[in-house]
Amino acid sequence: MVKITLPDGSLKEFESGVTPLEIAKSISEGLARNTISAMVNAQQVEVSTPITTDSTVQLLTWNDAMGKKAFWHSSAHLLAQAILFYFPQAKLTIGPAIENGFYYDVDFGEDALSDKDFEKIEKKMLENAKHNSSFNLYSVSKAEALKAYADNPYKTELISNLNDGEITFCTHEDFTDLCRGGHIPSTGIVKAVKVLNAAGAYWRGNENNPQLTRVYGISFPKQKELTEYLERLEEAKRRDHRKLGKELGIFAFSEKVGAGLPLWLPKGAALRKKLEDFLSKAQKKAGYEFVMTPHIGNVELYKTSGHFQKYGADSFQTIKTPHENEEFMLKPMNCPHHCEIYKVGQWSYRDLPKRFAEFGTVYRYEQSGELHGLTRVRGFTQDDAHLFCTPDQLLKEFEGVIDLVMYVFKNLGFEDFVTQVSLRDPEDKDKYIGSDENWEKAEAAIMTAAKNKNLTTIVEYGEAAFYGPKLDFMVKDALGRRWQLGTIQVDYNLPERFDLTYIGNDGEKHRPVMIHRAPFGSMERFIAILLENTAGDFPLWLSPEQFILLPISEKYVEYAEKVSQLLENHDISGLIDKRNEKTGKKIRDAELAKLPFMLVVGESEAEAGTVSVRRRGEGDLGTMSVEDFINYFKKAAELNAEFGQNA
Repeated sequence: MVKITLPDGSLKEFESGVTPLEIAKSISEGLARNTISAMVNAQQVEVSTPITTDSTVQLLTWNDAMGKKAFWHSSAHLLAQAILFYFPQAKLTIGPAIENGFYYDVDFGEDALSDKDFEKIEKKMLENAKHNSSFNLYSVSKAEALKAYADNPYKTELISNLNDGEITFCTHEDFTDLCRGGHIPSTGIVKAVKVLNAAGAYWRGNENNPQLTRVYGISFPKQKELTEYLERLEEAKRRDHRKLGKELGIFAFSEKVGAGLPLWLPKGAALRKKLEDFLSKAQKKAGYEFVMTPHIGNVELYKTSGHFQKYGADSFQTIKTPHENEEFMLKPMNCPHHCEIYKVGQWSYRDLPKRFAEFGTVYRYEQSGELHGLTRVRGFTQDDAHLFCTPDQLLKEFEGVIDLVMYVFKNLGFEDFVTQVSLRDPEDKDKYIGSDENWEKAEAAIMTAAKNKNLTTIVEYGEAAFYGPKLDFMVKDALGRRWQLGTIQVDYNLPERFDLTYIGNDGEKHRPVMIHRAPFGSMERFIAILLENTAGDFPLWLSPEQFILLPISEKYVEYAEKVSQLLENHDISGLIDKRNEKTGKKIRDAELAKLPFMLVVGESEAEAGTVSVRRRGEGDLGTMSVEDFINYFKKAAELNAEFGQNA
């Protein structure tokens, strides 16, 4: 007999060799019908996998993230099968599930895939899916695997890096693929498919390797779900931050400046400044001190921190100086600089915690094919801070950072989120620095803080930073997509590497604990997501231009300028439309520019000292005195809460 522990903590006994599907049937026939995959001891397996030892088991349906992963990975097999039907000379490489759907990287050789081929591939996938073929996973020897793929250099490269006993093939119908597993029971569960697009991709992400065609697709168990997804996709195109950024004059790129290096236009700079002021005010209340560090640093700094060894290959080339053996790097991280700032002082336990904050710009050499608007760039600014505290202060400080992130999210409309506890991979500890003892203490602190703050958490192994575990905030936007924004990390290791100390109440030197945190993550990515989430309709307090004055003729421009100055004196920012256009056109243009308030002024307004107010999305609000409008605006632009009161 084997003991099976289910997610609710209940314990069941079964005969050895029981499968996840049989466990599901023992609970209910309905659950068995909906179970498409399973996790056994945190490893994804097929529902037909025999369980021969005491295990923890989670049964997965389409509604589970890992259930979708199995569904989409299995659909990638259907895609590859259909591609080979029409392009028999094509060479397959890898076909994983991704956050939304799946892809398969294919070497089409002399052939070329075009979007005209998508429809026939979709039809073939559905035709094959209707055969309801089972996915059968089985082991093969390394010699057999190499023989099977003798004419495919991509698969043989993958197989060469595997050992006998860990190589498996998966077969459904007449199609076989090298695969580690994690499939749905049969193809018949797939009812709707869409080939979305094709793009170039280098083999194994290395631009020195051959370029392949990456074919993206998505699939669903119901046609209705595909229809709804495609509608969301169209909405996503409308909200694309690259499109909105250009239309609203937020940012631009220049080939002469360089790929992945955004230029912030006046409106974008104003938007960034408001975000920085908003967070700076909250940080000041929370006891942060503001610091500034250079854009470059000596290579030895990053060797001490470990960033050079970890990220050197992904950074810009080092900068050599006229002095022999002296090299600098564009700053890839702010934390080593902040460690050196801490070292300038001599601290007692009474001085801690020290909280150093900086909007620090860093640089990383992302491959050109991976650059994407503001979400993937080569130069970006982090709303970075590093807290140095005693071990006894760690939990309180971590919880204080959670409060700050919650305050930011609340005031920017990000209310649908989960937190991800990112831990190290217990099977591959060599990827990380530091002792097991320090890792265990850091991980325990994060779990306790998340529990104390009643956060909904998921645990992901292998997602920790190389120096410590972290709490990542995964935000769902208006389109239902999840993004990682804020992050908080506990680090016992950099204080060791930089020999950071404080004097304890025993008069001896002790190591501080370091907390890394960034509520926005990076200004670039945060603004991209904010643009898409709001479709450019920013919260009123954040809008770069909050009003536009519309004089009905040039005779009233002088009055408009007086009103504008009064509003600016109250930190209400805007502009005057002085064009010789009809008022109706000016209003339409202001609506398209997503300006919150339109203030029309003419003869009667100039004589009475008033403005005729229109609010975007609401229409005419009537005539107000300038003072009344200022009061109305301030009430409308109030933040949800002052940090420190309702955080």
